[in-house]
Amino acid sequence: MTDVIILHGAWHQPAHYDGLCDELRSQGLRVEVPDLYGLSLADSTTLVEDIVAHADRAPLVLGHSFGGVTAATVRGTAGIVFLTAWLLDAGESPAQLLAEVEKQDGAPPSGLALVPDDAGRLGVDPADARVNLYGDVDDDTAARAVELLRPEPPSIFAATPARVSWRDVPSLYIAGRDDHAIPASLAARFAARCDTSQTWQCSHSPFLSRTSAVADVVHQQLRSARR
Repeated sequence: MTDVIILHGAWHQPAHYDGLCDELRSQGLRVEVPDLYGLSLADSTTLVEDIVAHADRAPLVLGHSFGGVTAATVRGTAGIVFLTAWLLDAGESPAQLLAEVEKQDGAPPSGLALVPDDAGRLGVDPADARVNLYGDVDDDTAARAVELLRPEPPSIFAATPARVSWRDVPSLYIAGRDDHAIPASLAARFAARCDTSQTWQCSHSPFLSRTSAVADVVHQQLRSARR
């Protein structure tokens, strides 16, 4: 019994979205935030589609950052909100798109400072995360968010959907003017793929800095989809 499924970004986990979940639940919505950590894209899609299949009505999916990659593949939803997210087409990968940006600009795109650990996973440098993930988030909230980050395997950049569903449902893309985690040219490309788009004055994590605004958008999109 789910109204909204929130799909977390890379390096993130469900606990990052506690504030948004609390706000949505206080407004009567049933929310799930599945943990996709360590799952392949195919397995992530299967997990989320199982939640969709058990809902009494088609739920809305909100994908943040890399969560948008999975959100774009899930069938049977009422719609998708891509929140400062990656939105891939079939056959695309983040690595491929970043390489295109580098070729176009003549330099590697600016992004997160990643630090490999002994297991070969990539972690986000805490100081860099504070600036480039949570630049407009208050200090206490940002500190907790940084502590919750966890390393990811480099293979996340090779995630390539074999099929996508975003063309089949209403979609909204929300970009951040101060988002330093996704190149602006890619955000513009992703936004153009959606039915509608908005650009907010925010960094990469409006679910923390503009929680009520994100909750309002979820309500609006869900009401529109269920009319």
